Amino acid sequence: QVQLVESGGDLVQPGGSLRLSCAVSGFSFSDYVMSWYRQAPGKERELVASGSSGGSRTNYADSVKGRFTISIDNARNTTYLQMNSLKPEDTAIYYCVAMGIQWGVAYEYWGQGTQVTVSS
Repeated sequence: QVQLVESGGDLVQPGGSLRLSCAVSGFSFSDYVMSWYRQAPGKERELVASGSSGGSRTNYADSVKGRFTISIDNARNTTYLQMNSLKPEDTAIYYCVAMGIQWGVAYEYWGQGTQVTVSS
């Protein structure tokens, strides 16, 4: 079975940094996309960043461009989100999402989320 487990969320001061990790198991797609979403209370779920399995394509929300970086370590089956220059508006639960296609059918798997709080 596919499992995604996020970790690394914490309380951090504005301007600080965090690195979130997403450990993936049971996922065998050769071509896939890993993404990070976030959701704060009273706000819509937001796509933060995504990256392809080959590492050649990455996309970021305008609000995090230049501050966040997504990376995929295939050897360790782990996806990371490096977050720098954090702002209070980055406060949210962050979710790791794996998406793959097998024989033309799309599959999507979500982790349970990890809390990031940016506050002074």
